[in-house]
Amino acid sequence: MTSAWLVGPTDQSTVQLRRGLQVALTTTLVLTNVIGAVIVFGLSFIVTPGGPNSRYVAALAISVPVYVVAAVVVGASVVTLSAIRPLRWALEEREATPAERRVALRLPWRMTLIQFGLWIAAVVLFTGIALWAQPAAALSTAFSVGITGVVVSAIAYLFTEFSFRPIAARALAGRLPDEKLGAGVQWRMVLFWSLGTAAPVLGLVVAAVLALSRSDITVGQLASVVLGLAAVILAFGLLVTVLNARVVVAPIAAVSAAMEQVRDGELDVTVQVDDGTELGLLQAGFNDMAVGLRERERIRDLFGRHVGAAVATAATQGRVELGGETRTVSVLMIDLTGSTAFATDREPAEVVEMLNRFFAVVVEEVDRHEGLVNKFMGDAVLAIFGAPVDVGDHAGAALATARAIAGRLGVEVPEVGAGIGVSTGRAVAGNVGHSSRFEYTVIGDAVNAAARLTDLAKEVEGGVLVAADSVTAAGGDEQSHWVAHETVVLRGRAEPTPTARLSPA
Repeated sequence: MTSAWLVGPTDQSTVQLRRGLQVALTTTLVLTNVIGAVIVFGLSFIVTPGGPNSRYVAALAISVPVYVVAAVVVGASVVTLSAIRPLRWALEEREATPAERRVALRLPWRMTLIQFGLWIAAVVLFTGIALWAQPAAALSTAFSVGITGVVVSAIAYLFTEFSFRPIAARALAGRLPDEKLGAGVQWRMVLFWSLGTAAPVLGLVVAAVLALSRSDITVGQLASVVLGLAAVILAFGLLVTVLNARVVVAPIAAVSAAMEQVRDGELDVTVQVDDGTELGLLQAGFNDMAVGLRERERIRDLFGRHVGAAVATAATQGRVELGGETRTVSVLMIDLTGSTAFATDREPAEVVEMLNRFFAVVVEEVDRHEGLVNKFMGDAVLAIFGAPVDVGDHAGAALATARAIAGRLGVEVPEVGAGIGVSTGRAVAGNVGHSSRFEYTVIGDAVNAAARLTDLAKEVEGGVLVAADSVTAAGGDEQSHWVAHETVVLRGRAEPTPTARLSPA
């Protein structure tokens, strides 16, 4: 149950909220007093020994409506003044101070005490009427009015608390997450059990004691008293229990619904904190959790953009070994040709736009083939296949990526050329640097070979030159796209390296 159907949504204007509160409080006061008057009138016929006489009935018929009207008028005035004055901070649209917050959250109790005070006055009034009209009915009248006042006050509190939910939400907006301001759920449940069930049952106990102590009470009269009180217990005890359960369930249901949204990937969700008990702490705790999840997702996204999604995922799952591990990988390197001359004749913004188109092609194709873009080096890129996560055919993936990049660059970045080299071999993959600032990279002969092949590829038709070992290691039909090229001695190597280039179309 929410307060929207009583006073409107939480984010409504101050004027609308004030008007809604006044209407809701006045309506609650009228309805509860009318219901209470009906109960009093009915119980008076049931619990009065021998039944009420005509004088007593006439007195009740006149005094009950007069009292209800007077209670509504006086109560509405007192309730309005008691509610509006402590809520000036809300009407002024500013954040509540800690003292104002406590007062706002205790207003439902204050309103209930005012309501209960009116019923105490009713006990005195109707008992006095009974002493004048039918003295034998004085005790039963005090008893029935008192029980009715307790039950009606409990119901009035619950509806008042519903009405004040928008105010509670505004008051709790600036509180500390661990600041509990209201009565705990356990005490609230015990209290309303006492009001809705224990008090009427106590009435049965009193009726039994009276029946045992007085000889003029017949079995039929005792049965009437028991049945009347039982009706109050069953009807209004159940109503109090249901309303109180809804007070507890509503915040939990809101958190549960929000958790479903988070489970579906919607992290931009918050729960309105409108309760000052452990339920409010639950709502605030969920909001803190959602903020943490959004922050973690943002950091992971930024982390992935800097080091690559594969590295970010492996790192968060603890699968990247600090210090490095020896792996067989395939390395792709690409370097632009003519970029210096292009930058000389163009505005910086145009140069950056061209580089972004170039990097977009490389990143898209490397990602598509499950590789990792490890470094942007000016107008060059280093990509790894087979680390930090295993790729079944890393050599084939690197070669397929080289072909796809070469084909797209000629169409999407025609302003400059490029050389692409691919090499496969053993390398150390891991984090290098310092414990406070490190970088995931690969170091080894395969990386050096790819760099040398990239330089040579700039002079080869098609702009792609790869190590023959990469073609041999490739699976599927990838080998059919490559033909043998020259055997060269790469700088830094003593042994000659057989190479391959793209097969002519």
